[in-house]
Amino acid sequence: MVRANGAVSLRELARVVQTSEVTVRRDVRALEAEGLLDRRHGGAVLPGGFSREPGYPQKTHLAAAEKSAIADLAAGLVEEGDAVVVGAGTTTQELARRLARVPGLTVVTNSLLVAQALAHANRVEVVMTGGTLRGSNYALVGSGAEQSLQGLRVAKAFVSGSGLSAERGLSTANMLSASVDRALVQSAAEVIVLADHTKLGTDSMFPTVATETITRLVTDEHATADDATARELDAIADCGVQIDLAPLGAAPSSDAPVHGTGSGPVHQTQPGPMARRTAPPPGGAPLPGQRRPGAHGGPGGAVGPGGMPVRLAEMGLPRGR
Repeated sequence: MVRANGAVSLRELARVVQTSEVTVRRDVRALEAEGLLDRRHGGAVLPGGFSREPGYPQKTHLAAAEKSAIADLAAGLVEEGDAVVVGAGTTTQELARRLARVPGLTVVTNSLLVAQALAHANRVEVVMTGGTLRGSNYALVGSGAEQSLQGLRVAKAFVSGSGLSAERGLSTANMLSASVDRALVQSAAEVIVLADHTKLGTDSMFPTVATETITRLVTDEHATADDATARELDAIADCGVQIDLAPLGAAPSSDAPVHGTGSGPVHQTQPGPMARRTAPPPGGAPLPGQRRPGAHGGPGGAVGPGGMPVRLAEMGLPRGR
């Protein structure tokens, strides 16, 4: 599976071989000792230090539940009448399906999949970049795409990638995709990265967005279940990034009505403790355990009672599962 996809999560491995994640983690550790793969937070990649990009059919099955939860939360950050850019990727495609129900949007994208998800949306204007089609991820790349973004200014950019670390920021395995992603984020007042826990602490070949440029990271709650991943989150927050953890479980589907309010998860049917930590209250004040505003809104880090900064270990979040 790792050879075919380039990367795979421990949860997916456990599901395929019908065993526990504890057993899979032990077996992955043994395979790493033999040099057959490299362990990453929540998963494994091909050996060599940098993950390669799997094709679109493979990526749609990787961390599918986490991507759905991330998209649910991210959709609540978009308000009626916003102008946004949405980059290519399976997570941003999930977001686009939810944005189809936010009225009055203007969405600029280089992704055919994002455009397709919004094609029949009522009162949503879709603007495609120019460029050359990259068939592996159905994205427009090259100088045509980059030139069409020159002079553009929007409220928010939603982008994803192959890996995210505090040291290198967001990165991807393709040089042309990296160049277009850089052009996308340069057009936005806020840069929002959508990355599930399997991408945290992972580096790919070409950097796209420096950590200090990221306003907000939306990831899933499994990012706090592993000590190494939790430490990576702390390091990212120290760079001034606001971090939101999307709760898994009873999340709204892409068919549920969505109305962006900029107030966190939309129509959460059974909000649990993690949902309360990630959903900003009215007025934008952070809740206990929520991250501070990021590079465009103040220093990063979790916020405790009385506004005092705390670390993940002090938030009562599960770690080292």
